[in-house]
Amino acid sequence: MLTSLAVRYLSQLRRQDASPTLVLAIVCAGVVLASLDVFIVNVALPTIARDLHERSLGGLSWVLNAYAIVYASLLVLFGRLAEGRSRQNGFLIGVLVFTLSSAACGLSSSLAMLIAFRMLQAAGAALLTPTSVSLILATAPPEKRQSSMRTWTALGGAAAALGPAVGGLLVAADWRLIFFVNVPIGLAAAVIGWRRLPSVPGHPVSRPDLLGAALITAAVGLVSLGLVQGNDWGWGSARTVLALVASAVLVAGFVWRILRHHNPLIDPKLFRNRTFTGSSLIVFVFSIAFGSMLLSIVLWEQQVWGWSALDTGLAVAPGPLVVPFCAFLLTGRLIRRYGPAPVIALGSAIYTLGIVWWIVRAGLRPDYVGQVLPGSLLTGAGVGLTLPTIMSTGTASLPPQALATGPAAINMLRQVGLAVGVAILVAVIGTPHGGAASLHAFRDGWAVIAAFSLLAAIVAPIALGWGRRRPIARPVALEATAAD
Repeated sequence: MLTSLAVRYLSQLRRQDASPTLVLAIVCAGVVLASLDVFIVNVALPTIARDLHERSLGGLSWVLNAYAIVYASLLVLFGRLAEGRSRQNGFLIGVLVFTLSSAACGLSSSLAMLIAFRMLQAAGAALLTPTSVSLILATAPPEKRQSSMRTWTALGGAAAALGPAVGGLLVAADWRLIFFVNVPIGLAAAVIGWRRLPSVPGHPVSRPDLLGAALITAAVGLVSLGLVQGNDWGWGSARTVLALVASAVLVAGFVWRILRHHNPLIDPKLFRNRTFTGSSLIVFVFSIAFGSMLLSIVLWEQQVWGWSALDTGLAVAPGPLVVPFCAFLLTGRLIRRYGPAPVIALGSAIYTLGIVWWIVRAGLRPDYVGQVLPGSLLTGAGVGLTLPTIMSTGTASLPPQALATGPAAINMLRQVGLAVGVAILVAVIGTPHGGAASLHAFRDGWAVIAAFSLLAAIVAPIALGWGRRRPIARPVALEATAAD
């Protein structure tokens, strides 16, 4: 009796369903939180190290990579599970899990505890991300879907890039605030979402391949472990080689599972769509450059120049502020006129120029305006042109039954790229001693970053077709079976 009354009361709390614009605003609030926390801890790493008595950069990097790996590995699995259930409920559960685990991160008393709660936090983010995309695509008018996805991606990318800036402001008071700040925002998004999000029912699906999810999780974890610990273990040591080889074997096993399993984690039919496949490849390559860039400039300013977390956060801010400007004012117009591939190539090329600026201009004597700022503005413009275009292009031609799984697969590759980028940067920089060694190590790291972003610029016209203004392929007609 009490249960039925409670359900009736809660149901009456819902007002009329939100408009597509309000739906976009609600789900973007959750995604901004998830994206912000990918990199908000960057500037806090030295402070966390002192407070939790951890000296190894490799150990600290797991505060970043544990989040990125769990986030990436669960995106598609949770996307598949969400397809069979009400999308708005999945989104709200994800927001609540993320919010509560954020509070737990702020209360952590050891590095191991912090990493564990970061993994739980990532699980919540992995649930709210695909459900947010499916809510947008299910409620937005067809002619508005691409612009809505560009908005979703631009805000998420700007939040990720602003992470160090926001973190710097909060760390000046207490590093634990970088997690506690999520609590009021997350609770507000959950309450407003409960009252206003429309009901988007799922469709019948069978249980996705859990072994496939385990294989890709272990593969990403092992490649990150091998790259992060390579300097300490030795690149030719048995442990490093075993980790990297085992990762390759697990990736092969994952591919075999999705090709042979009756209900694969990712339906291979999606990859018959050239647009989806090309976007997936490009987002992986570019995300390697994106993830490593954000960490590199924070480490440079704090470890080499000796700047505080607050100074570093404020110095990083101008670049991310360029992201929404380019995404909202330029990207859509350029896509309509020239097609997605030229826009992605242009954005990646501009991003590369920003990294090259740092290689050429960086010096041991701090000079923010002459050394860092121009590169930050160029990389911000590159992100604003590239990431929203990739995401909107990759999701534009998906069939209705893949509105959660398809974007989740692209986001999975994006998060894997971020984790691999951080691991590669840590491996290249190592632990240099002295100013000259640090300058040489960071220039090597930036050269690797530039190589990946330049590769994205080259791959875009090859993978998507140069100058095509319309979706390259029609939506793939996946069979409406239980496996879907």
